Amino acid sequence: MSDIDKLRKIKTDCVQTLLGLYKRANAGHIGASLSCLDILVCLFFDRMKAEDKFILSKGHAAVALYTVLAKSGRIPESALESFYKDGTLLGAHPPCSRMLEGVTFGTGSLGHGLSLAAGIALSNRFSGIKFNVYCVLSDGDCNEGSTWEAALFAAHQKISNLIVIIDNNGLQGFGRSKDVLGLEPFAKKWESFNFEVVEASNGNDFNSLLDAFEKVENCDNGKPKCIIAKTVKGSGVSFMEDKMEWHYLPMSDDQYQKAVCESGDQNA
Repeated sequence: MSDIDKLRKIKTDCVQTLLGLYKRANAGHIGASLSCLDILVCLFFDRMKAEDKFILSKGHAAVALYTVLAKSGRIPESALESFYKDGTLLGAHPPCSRMLEGVTFGTGSLGHGLSLAAGIALSNRFSGIKFNVYCVLSDGDCNEGSTWEAALFAAHQKISNLIVIIDNNGLQGFGRSKDVLGLEPFAKKWESFNFEVVEASNGNDFNSLLDAFEKVENCDNGKPKCIIAKTVKGSGVSFMEDKMEWHYLPMSDDQYQKAVCESGDQNA
């Protein structure tokens, strides 16, 4: 049985680290990292086995990934000190080199992650090695035709070891997702592409996420899987929650202190 309290404590620690990295770098994309952090913590500390692979298609949330990689011991915590600095491997988006454990490909230009993940997942038929591939998409990723091309391919090839998790926070760089390019009926679209689909009503809650993972992972019908996780951009920081501007803005000193205090007060 999963230790929810342990996951919450890990998440709180990661939020504190994440906020510090963004503040020191005076960088944006904070809201996008906070919306998917629960998903990453759930994957790296509960679901994924050593042989499993991970792709963060929404590469602008790289800081969420870096903090989880450091917390899980895949990269040294000291490496985080180089974030956003000259010569670092830890840029605003995951690096293209394969020098960081847990970063299989450089990502950030939306719409590429699912194609990469499907190819990796298919490779187990030739290698004979059993593993799952987990790919985190944004709802913005689903504006891209390449995402749906990859979905067609995965379903046609019956790549059942592919698990897609969509960080469906309803906001993207130019506004609300429903206004930029509507995706509804979202679950039915993925079902019509022959995916096994489960919706997590609260993608910022570990109970909801773990329930969704158990449902898809226990399904053995030969289909690729998709979890649509309803999340909140800027989750856990009151002045960032569901605000488009936190796709871009860096924090002022006062905002940083408020965010640190709020995230430190979360039940851990």
